[in-house]
Amino acid sequence: MKILGIDPGMAIVGYGIIDTENDKPELITSGSIQTNKDLPDSKRLAEIFNDLSSIIEKYKPDCASVENLFFFKNQKTVIPVAEARGVILTVLERYDIPSFSYTPMEVKQVMTGYGRAEKKEVEQMVKIALETDSLPKLDDTVDAIAIALCHMRNKTDI
Repeated sequence: MKILGIDPGMAIVGYGIIDTENDKPELITSGSIQTNKDLPDSKRLAEIFNDLSSIIEKYKPDCASVENLFFFKNQKTVIPVAEARGVILTVLERYDIPSFSYTPMEVKQVMTGYGRAEKKEVEQMVKIALETDSLPKLDDTVDAIAIALCHMRNKTDI
């Protein structure tokens, strides 16, 4: 089964696709959709829609896990991130891909056993799960891979 993990954002949408055949995850691809902050939000959201559609058409994931908005320190970013998440969920629905949501705390709990783990601890667990020494440089991409791994470990019906 291919799981698409997504870390939503207006400026950067991290994504990672894992294949979970034999319950051993293999990273198929990962990266980010980055939008230009100088463009109107409507164009940035359209770019997220189009780029995510292309990724789905190319890799054909079976399901998706998307980080849920839980708590934001910066009130200026919560609405744009929510808008980007809405576009992401719309794309997933368009392609009839079941989606599942996890808060950052849930991802940390599943990945490390502690819901308030530091980012480095989650990164280390991603490395262990994928049996690799290197990860993408961008935090948003690593977070997306962790979200996909969280769903792999947490899945009950898909």
